[in-house]
Amino acid sequence: MAAFELSGVSAVDLSKSTAGINTGVGFFDHMLDQLNSHAQVGVSVTAAASAPNADLTDRNRHAEPADGQADLMSAVGAALGLEIGELVSSKQSLTPGKTSRFCCPLDEALVECVLTVGTGAGTGGKLETFTLSPYGIYPSPGGRTRIGTMVPAHLEGFFSAMAESSGLQIALRKVRGDNGHHVVESAFKAFSRSLRNLLDGTDTSGAGLTSAEFEALWGLQSDSYKQSLELARTASLSRKTKETSIDVNLQLDWMHAGVAVSTGLPTLDRIFSTLAEEAKVSLSIECAGDTWVDDHHTTEDVAIATGQCLNKALGTKAGLNRMWCAQADSGGATVEVTMDLSNRPCLTHNLALSRNAGGEEYVGGDACALSIEMFEHALDSLVMNGQMTVHIVQVKEGAKVIDTALATAAAFGRALKLCCAVDPRRAGKTASSKGTLSL
Repeated sequence: MAAFELSGVSAVDLSKSTAGINTGVGFFDHMLDQLNSHAQVGVSVTAAASAPNADLTDRNRHAEPADGQADLMSAVGAALGLEIGELVSSKQSLTPGKTSRFCCPLDEALVECVLTVGTGAGTGGKLETFTLSPYGIYPSPGGRTRIGTMVPAHLEGFFSAMAESSGLQIALRKVRGDNGHHVVESAFKAFSRSLRNLLDGTDTSGAGLTSAEFEALWGLQSDSYKQSLELARTASLSRKTKETSIDVNLQLDWMHAGVAVSTGLPTLDRIFSTLAEEAKVSLSIECAGDTWVDDHHTTEDVAIATGQCLNKALGTKAGLNRMWCAQADSGGATVEVTMDLSNRPCLTHNLALSRNAGGEEYVGGDACALSIEMFEHALDSLVMNGQMTVHIVQVKEGAKVIDTALATAAAFGRALKLCCAVDPRRAGKTASSKGTLSL
């Protein structure tokens, strides 16, 4: 560690850093910048070699030797950890044992982060779990050894040093991920979002969803609620083909106008109604389709139209919370949906559909005429046209596929509600390190 001198180290809550990030490893800098965008903590740090006349304009000056990155990343982790520990200690409500959990969805990765408050800044911190490797599947079997110029094998040392100096217990677990770049990015974003929730006194599950802090930030009396309504986000669509005639009206208004779905497929009605009710979205769907042929055209076109309306109503997505994860239960099934209004559509899931325990072909029974394959297709069409990244994790399979379907719809809606919420602290800025979701 003595080989590097760190300067300008800071982590300022709800503020942008003016000093910048320049460690001498470009990809590492990009990952640290996720704290600025997703934790809303202004982070800065500059690393210079102890040798005189270091060229700070070379953004990859510390790429070599590769082993030297281990000392650099540990030093940065320890220094930033002290700053983050001070932020945590400044929150009187963050007593030892308080936790925060967040999963971050990228199109080729999903990483879970759990933070637990230790006994204080500099004490009680530990890297409890770190299961990110291998970093991608190319080349097999070891994955990437470098991402840009950064050696990902040294990330464990970075998070370990940060945990020890911050007093936080950190657990990072790769749920899935084939792309090394995205695995690392998902880890940093999950850590950042979990830290933000911890500092806010909120969480994606448990007591954090019902805390006074959660209500103050996201509840019916919050500035988020008021500003969300002021945006008057609505969209409608009418489309008519030889196969279907559809009218969809959608309002992001906390369900003030209610939910009415009539597609000719009772199970599809129930799924979209459940989703809208949990999302607090006013939704009207009227569809007359060729259900005497089968369920394909109606299901697909309803999902496409609803996704398009949602994307149109959301607009640029600037100033929104953008990401959330939520669980729901139905009939013994438990499903978690992690969502990002990313404009990079991707659906990944492990739902027990083709291998369901009962060997069912239809969701809700033959009389309801929604085939399992079209339930999956509806999810995909909704996600693709809604321009979102969605990971669905089946925690527990239901006795029937309808249980799994309804738990999925409810979790989807709960995640969507918080993704669509305005975060007043962002002042209309996009929650992205690149500053936009439009490009």
